[in-house]
Amino acid sequence: MGAVFSIVGGAGFRAQYFLRIAQALPERFRVGGMVVRDPAKGEAMEAQWGVKTYRTLERLLAAEQPEFVVLSVPPAASYAYMQELAQRGVPVLTETPPASDLDGLLQVHETLARSGARIQVAEQYPLYPAQAARQAVIDSGRLGRVSEVTVSISHLYHAVSLMRSTLGVRFENVTIRGMRFQSEWVAGPGRSGPPTEDRIVPCARDLAWLDFGDRLGIYDFTGGQHRSWTRSNSICIRGLRGEIFDQRIRLQGASCTELQLDLKRVNKGEYENAEGYFLKGFLVGEQWLYENPYAPARLYDDEIAIATCLGRMAAYAAGGPSFYGLPEASQDQYIGLLIEQAVQTGETIRSTRQPWADTQ
Repeated sequence: MGAVFSIVGGAGFRAQYFLRIAQALPERFRVGGMVVRDPAKGEAMEAQWGVKTYRTLERLLAAEQPEFVVLSVPPAASYAYMQELAQRGVPVLTETPPASDLDGLLQVHETLARSGARIQVAEQYPLYPAQAARQAVIDSGRLGRVSEVTVSISHLYHAVSLMRSTLGVRFENVTIRGMRFQSEWVAGPGRSGPPTEDRIVPCARDLAWLDFGDRLGIYDFTGGQHRSWTRSNSICIRGLRGEIFDQRIRLQGASCTELQLDLKRVNKGEYENAEGYFLKGFLVGEQWLYENPYAPARLYDDEIAIATCLGRMAAYAAGGPSFYGLPEASQDQYIGLLIEQAVQTGETIRSTRQPWADTQ
């Protein structure tokens, strides 16, 4: 039987990711119960998912013995739950970010991280299959030392997480310049689904340059971009000997040989293939850079990345290593807040070393 976990905030949009993953991978994960405060919503979740719900965390823990608890609540509500679960010795996987502002991040560090609370954060963007394949190219050394990355995929702390992992940045200080460009675009899909009418709406494109001294991160994001039908997501990673631009790799070897390679996505179930529909992985030439550990489950990339968080959390709860703890999550959120400040004010912002950096 797989890892058994509980969910707090089980009626929310994000919580249902974890439910879908557990339903698709019953041999790996099982939801033991959920805290859903509203009785009517709780009954609806039980009918839809076949999982027991409770109105309070206290009642859930009196009836269940989860290996860990997933917190899928807004940052303003997460602290009290993290504190109570830490006091009970229950490991926690909390949604991003761990707090909404710097004061909250410092409070989490002083009262939870310093006391040894077993908390990890569900940051999935570096775990996307395509990004895991890109990271494999970086780790192979073929690009040489990576010094620049442009991230136009998601907002603020998610983008910072991708920047830091790609550039190999830990807690170094950064100087940030930013700007916002206002225009208009056609309203596209949202969380509720595709657009139902043709509307022109305001569009804000935020740009920021993050100077880490010897490495540069460029942030480029338009609100709603990641769901848009009319704007592309992209990432460009530049190293000493080449670059990765989305799925294309360009290299120049020591023998002055030019190489152009493609990250090839391999899906099963297309054309005449009858193995079922799922992602098998990513290839470069003859080499598998990433093989989907959850195949043949029919999960899309975001769900695969979150399933990877769950798998690593199960290992962490069983005594394994930290994979994205409060210091890393706090640093990404802190820099994300500074990006927002730089964009809104037009001022050059300089980060300062925060106390969570000294625990690493």
